[in-house]
Amino acid sequence: MTARTINPVARLLTALVIAGALVLSVDWVSALTALVGEIVLFAVVGVRLRAALTRGAVVALAATLTAITILLYGQVSGTVYWHFFLVTISDGSIALAAATFLRVLAIALPSVILFIDVESTELADGLGQALRLPARFVIGALAGLRLVGLLGQDWQYLGYARRARGVADHARVRRVAGQTFALLVFAVRRGSKLATAMEARGFGAYPTRTWARPSPFGAREFALIAAGFVIAAVAIGVSVSSGAWNFIGAR
Repeated sequence: MTARTINPVARLLTALVIAGALVLSVDWVSALTALVGEIVLFAVVGVRLRAALTRGAVVALAATLTAITILLYGQVSGTVYWHFFLVTISDGSIALAAATFLRVLAIALPSVILFIDVESTELADGLGQALRLPARFVIGALAGLRLVGLLGQDWQYLGYARRARGVADHARVRRVAGQTFALLVFAVRRGSKLATAMEARGFGAYPTRTWARPSPFGAREFALIAAGFVIAAVAIGVSVSSGAWNFIGAR
């Protein structure tokens, strides 16, 4: 079983299961347990090491910045090691920062690493076929997502056109506001034309719509989702048994 051959919907559901379990408590034990299980899962499904390290480094950086913020401004309890104005470093803030760092890693890594090889078209096919979401919504969202890249090109061309007319040499705030409105008009017009063209080609056919690319959902996908439930259950069980479980509703 490799990550590339697994239905994107199964990867999405697995990440949601793990994240749903970890947001229930603020403790480092459940987060660390889930993180260890996730690393094992990544190895089993054959995630590419280089891509995992690259994206994992970005997540680690974000988790570190979050932890630093909690460390400096988090809950004050126990021994206070340093205090300056609003900044206080204590036992409570250190423990909360460590738990936050691990939680951010454990929640974000499955969402990022399991989606390394996922294309938007494959995800849309899975949402429409496996989850039976409305085809109009799925395909419309896919079409809109694939047109996002054109916004940057449109913005550049609008700037060229306005400079050629001599209206972009001064009043930067007014220029940006006018160019933004023009970009919005372009986007609405393109969206209307695209919607008409898609309707004319039968993209909204119901209930007899067909799909050009099948999106199978079988044993591999169920095994991945089951692994997500196992990781979530083990993380919660270890945390509760160790006494570190800190349910967010009790705070």
